[in-house]
Amino acid sequence: MDRFRDPPMDFSSLLLRLYRLSQELPIQHFQDAALSLVKQVLPFDSSMWGTATTTPEGIEIHTVHLHEKSPEMVVAYEDLKHQDLAAASVFGKSRVTHTFNTDRFFAGAAHSEFRGFLQRFGHENFFVSAEGIPSRNFMHWFSLYRADKHAHCTEDERLLLGQLAPHVMQALALNRVMHLDHLEAADRALSPHGSAIADGRGVLYHADPQFNALAQAEWSDWRGPHLPAPLLAELALGHECFIGRSIIVRPYLEQGLLFLKARARCPADQLTPREWTIARLIAKGESHKQIAQALGRSPATVRNQIQGIYEKLQVSSIATLIEALRSAE
Repeated sequence: MDRFRDPPMDFSSLLLRLYRLSQELPIQHFQDAALSLVKQVLPFDSSMWGTATTTPEGIEIHTVHLHEKSPEMVVAYEDLKHQDLAAASVFGKSRVTHTFNTDRFFAGAAHSEFRGFLQRFGHENFFVSAEGIPSRNFMHWFSLYRADKHAHCTEDERLLLGQLAPHVMQALALNRVMHLDHLEAADRALSPHGSAIADGRGVLYHADPQFNALAQAEWSDWRGPHLPAPLLAELALGHECFIGRSIIVRPYLEQGLLFLKARARCPADQLTPREWTIARLIAKGESHKQIAQALGRSPATVRNQIQGIYEKLQVSSIATLIEALRSAE
């Protein structure tokens, strides 16, 4: 029986700390903290953590987090990724953890260029742990690198990482969903709402039932696992929000990911910027004469605009106007 089949109590304590960090730390700090925690039981010098798909030219990185590693490494990797036999060995598998010694695995003249790249960036020995979705040609992985030629990765360490890695990846998913919850608290106007997380290529990492229902109402033939093409194209332009026929989507770009909040369109979405200004002043209790004076317009003009606002919002009192504005602010 291998020594890690029944994890010791300190392993359980590590998991408790990991999941607690996923709830307590902001998204920009969690991955470094999680890797530092892993380092306490599995020594390594640097790490790369991300998601990818495969192409004929090698893996196509969607998201990447570098831990104690220069961005120069990722740039250099792009020119050599088609030679990465280590990545090829884990792709297409549902769950796998492998160990590699650079001199042995990339031995011979045919691999000298990629071997030189690995050694240049301190990848003498390394682990790769991955979870894949073969049907989508998609992989979530992280690599742990050792710069010492003699610090070989042992079988016991591989087994330990194989048990730990799914929890590390799940903790990251929870941390991202927690970040969505914080966005909700800061943007209560989009409640009730739908939430989703996607990368810059539109691959969905999370989508709640409300988001799916809202998206399907807008695009009846959409079923995922990517964002609807019209939505992704609009978000790529850097607009503050997407306004569709029946949906409003607001993106927040952080850590290379799109955190999306969506809601159904409402009557207040029809208001012009000028009407919004007047509506907010009405909500504060200002009379049409006071509003006219503040905006430098005639009372008659403002009175007519107020009537138009009430008609657009389908309301008949200040209380219901305030409620209508809250649904879209």
